[in-house]
Amino acid sequence: MMKLSYLSVAFLLLAGAVISAFKSPSGDHPTLAIGAAAPAFSLPGVDGKTYTLNSFKNASVLVVIFTCNHCPTAQAYEDRIIQLTKDYSTKGVAVIAIMPNDPNAISLDELGYTDMSDSFAEMKKRAADKHYNFPYLYDGATQAVTRAYGPVATPHVFIFNKARKLCFSGRIDDVEKPAKTPNIQDTRNAINQLLNNKSPGVATTKVFGCSIKWAEKENWQQRAKDEWAKEPVKIDTIGTAGIKELISNKTDKLRLINVWATWCGPCTTEFPEFITINRMYRKRDFELITISADDPAKMNKALKFLQLSQASSTNFIFNKDDKYKLIEAIDSKWQGALPYTMLVEPNGKIVYAKEGIIDPSALKKLIVDNQYIGRYY
Repeated sequence: MMKLSYLSVAFLLLAGAVISAFKSPSGDHPTLAIGAAAPAFSLPGVDGKTYTLNSFKNASVLVVIFTCNHCPTAQAYEDRIIQLTKDYSTKGVAVIAIMPNDPNAISLDELGYTDMSDSFAEMKKRAADKHYNFPYLYDGATQAVTRAYGPVATPHVFIFNKARKLCFSGRIDDVEKPAKTPNIQDTRNAINQLLNNKSPGVATTKVFGCSIKWAEKENWQQRAKDEWAKEPVKIDTIGTAGIKELISNKTDKLRLINVWATWCGPCTTEFPEFITINRMYRKRDFELITISADDPAKMNKALKFLQLSQASSTNFIFNKDDKYKLIEAIDSKWQGALPYTMLVEPNGKIVYAKEGIIDPSALKKLIVDNQYIGRYY
């Protein structure tokens, strides 16, 4: 599981995780004030429908939660939002979720706790994976609704009464980690009080989570690309003993190993996916290792490909031209076709082995759901 010593890394990956009252540090995106009317909206949902404020006119209480796919805090609260919806669905309470982030403002190194980002297509996948029982709406195109409500972080809850006046703004509860029991159920308390025709005893709380990815952050992606281009790329030789040591994995990291060759079309076609995966998870307990099956005499050709691919991972080329020794050293179950990919836990447990092209989405999910990585900290 995630070690406490990596907490500082987790905060860096959140890229501005926020514990704050209801105003952004710059004051550019103020949060809706208690007593204010619910701003109107018309947003597409992952179910193919378009939802407006009027879509929920029959609800006595409207709960609007700004959340997203990629944030570890948002993922930590997914099951609780699902349960919240279930518990209050017959009590006149409507729960909806709005994804506020501009997907173009999210860099790969902010995706260390997820298998997908915040595009509308990925929202549909996440909703299907988790069986969301509430409308999940996309505001990433214009962020107009997000600006009107002014959430500070994901998740951020806004609760409106029958007259659609804001009565509560803040957190779901006071404990992020799902394995622990919350001490204060802020959102549930506010809903229950409104259902009993009372004003919430606590109208606002601070919120913790990932900062909203506003469109003005889109240049972060280019800045990241510029930095990646500067990273050194090298390749070293490795023999059978070295490969067996890699497979035994005496580190504390989840190790992804890809065997490829410059002459292998499927290998070079899918290789960018491994670069993406590495950039997503390399700040976690994870490492990518590539092994070229090219002839050792073609080492410079392999290096050139790695440089063009910006493969700043750990890269090797097998030091013999006897490929059957490579096959046996990697995995006796491998029949020899390239590419070949393995995911190896510490102490050498192979949890994934694939001959041929990988499914990038499935592999990312396998990585982030592994006990050595995880979706939250």
